[in-house]
Amino acid sequence: MTPSRHERTPPPEPRDRPEDQDQSEARDRSRTQPPNGDQSEARTASRDRSEARTPSRDQSQDPARTQSQDRSKGQKSGQEQDREQGSAEPSASAGKPPHSLLASLLGAWALAACSAEETALVEEHLTECAPCADEALRLRDAVGLLRSRVLESCLGRRPARIPVPAWSAPYDAETARLDALLRDIGDGEWHAPVRLRWFEEERPVSRRTTVAGVIDHLMTVDGLVAGALGLDDPLGAGAPDDPTDRTEIHWRTAESPPTRAVHEPWREQTHALIRTVSFAGRGVAELSVSYGDFFALPLRDALLDRAFECWVHGTDIAEAVDYPYEPPSGAHLHRMIDLAARVLPSAIATRRRNGLAGPARDLVTAGSPGRSLRLEVEGAGGGSWYIALDSPAALGSPERSVGQVALDAVEFCQLVAGHVTPEEAAAGQDGDREAIRDVLSAAASMSRL
Repeated sequence: MTPSRHERTPPPEPRDRPEDQDQSEARDRSRTQPPNGDQSEARTASRDRSEARTPSRDQSQDPARTQSQDRSKGQKSGQEQDREQGSAEPSASAGKPPHSLLASLLGAWALAACSAEETALVEEHLTECAPCADEALRLRDAVGLLRSRVLESCLGRRPARIPVPAWSAPYDAETARLDALLRDIGDGEWHAPVRLRWFEEERPVSRRTTVAGVIDHLMTVDGLVAGALGLDDPLGAGAPDDPTDRTEIHWRTAESPPTRAVHEPWREQTHALIRTVSFAGRGVAELSVSYGDFFALPLRDALLDRAFECWVHGTDIAEAVDYPYEPPSGAHLHRMIDLAARVLPSAIATRRRNGLAGPARDLVTAGSPGRSLRLEVEGAGGGSWYIALDSPAALGSPERSVGQVALDAVEFCQLVAGHVTPEEAAAGQDGDREAIRDVLSAAASMSRL
């Protein structure tokens, strides 16, 4: 039967949905719809994909410009890669270091603090750059002056646990100063020519050697003092006592010319001498040290003589390598001059026996005042001495002075070292000309190789 128009068909009754189906639909919706926080990212990704599919107006209108930009980016990328490779691996064909770098090394070079490679680069640069060469000379001079002042100050103030005897202090100071010079010079400067000068047979003579040869000579003659103290003589047992003979034998028998390798043995020997006299105390001061046919000196005077020779030859080396080198301190220089003044009467007597000095005019008993010449030494380390003329046993006396000669302190030491002649040395003379000539000639005769 068909229902009438006015009858409403009731809605179908809702069917129960299984709970499992609801959960399944919820999972499907979660897969297809992004969460709220990611909706913007999804929209952005969709827009990017759309732009990728649709070329921009500029690109579509000018493809040539697009290709040019791509090529430019490729070139920049290649250049960046080259720079990265260059920074990671230094080029083997790199040229000389820049001027600014070499100029910054001058201070370290003056202090001898550069490596061997840096030293070679700096010294090569100094031959090509005049301003840097001038600056290097100023720095080297300043370093030498500062080093000598600091060393002198340290030696004067530093307390020693075992004090160095006062009579050995000049030797300690002069060997330290020479050691500082040697540590400052380069390997090549050890072979720089040095001319040693002295006075022999009434005329100046010289001998050519090198910086290393001078140190070899000092070590050889210092061996006389080492032998007197019971230390090893660098020439071995049975070596002669004459300083010149020792040096000649050593140079002649050496297998090869001396090199920088002589530095450490020489310095170790000087340290050994100072250590030995410091531990031995007063008992060794009067030990006799023979100089062959020249004379013998007590150890206290022998070390003073070696200090004098160290300074003289240090000056020879400094002149050869253009290095600033000052005279010893005034107190030490005075003691060196005093030693020469005390030896002068014996030197005059030796020359008289060889017919090289005037005859004795007034012999007196030993210990009595005799005919004398006043020696006036001016400047730091100077003073006045009366030199007995007729006998080493006589006493120099102002009452019996027959003349006077005046010299500068360093000039007198140069005369004793044989670096100037008697005629060049005398600055002021008064009185007995023969007596003055005998004293100055005797002073020059004390020099030796």
